[in-house]
Amino acid sequence: MQREQLADFLRRRREAIRPSEAGITAGPRRRTSGLRREEVAMLAGMSTDYVVRLEQGRSSQPSVQLLGALARALRLSDDERDHLFRLAGHQPPPADGADRPARAGLIRMIDLLGDTPAMVLSDLGEILAQNRTSALLTGDHADFTGDRRYTVYRWFTDPAARSGAPVMEQEHHARQLVADLRAAAGRRSGDPTVTGLVDRLRAASADFGRLWAEHEVAVRRADRKIILHPRVGPMLMDCETLLTPDQRQQLLVLTPADPETRERLDLLRVLGTQSFPTGGSEHSERTDPPSG
Repeated sequence: MQREQLADFLRRRREAIRPSEAGITAGPRRRTSGLRREEVAMLAGMSTDYVVRLEQGRSSQPSVQLLGALARALRLSDDERDHLFRLAGHQPPPADGADRPARAGLIRMIDLLGDTPAMVLSDLGEILAQNRTSALLTGDHADFTGDRRYTVYRWFTDPAARSGAPVMEQEHHARQLVADLRAAAGRRSGDPTVTGLVDRLRAASADFGRLWAEHEVAVRRADRKIILHPRVGPMLMDCETLLTPDQRQQLLVLTPADPETRERLDLLRVLGTQSFPTGGSEHSERTDPPSG
């Protein structure tokens, strides 16, 4: 870990970003053209004190998850992100594959969507980035590790993952997940990341094995579904999916399909604001609706 170089790099990247690029409104009395440390902390989901210690070269070695959050908050390019990881004493994430960070342009898009729930997913269903409204609606996915990063794996191995969907829609949703994974497996023939995930799912879930054997293939682009939220009740959402040219990442945008859902989403944002803490330790706390 190169503490002094890491501190200098983080400080200079923070000072180089205009607040508007991060979706932050700069007031008339702002004294700096870049981001404040507390703003980086908010965007990365960590405490301001930890950002200060990083910039002063006094921190312990940051985790891979923390570095990924900082890279997203600072809008780093792929080359800058790799440099950040190396300065912190870690190998950079693969340039291609399931662990690839969300593209910077897609992150800017979900930030610009603001109060509209939006997230970036890999082609295997791993949520790579999400805006705050998405986290309030479907749960914060930042801390999932291993196979639990993948929505399809949680769906077939954890009964709690299905709690956000009505029973009458669960079979349809399960088929969509499997068909989408089948399409990814076809595009990435022989990729050990995909074949390993499929093998582990077949071993863990007879239900997945049944649907996988039917060989249905479909890339989800538009859908309408009901999300059962424990705080505000059922919400009817239209889901639009935009694919990158290589189909390795997706931008998913969820919009209320009726006035009642729009009102419930407004209420959820208010409730979420009330539950967010103002300080904390290295990681700030998050609200935790069920994932789906």
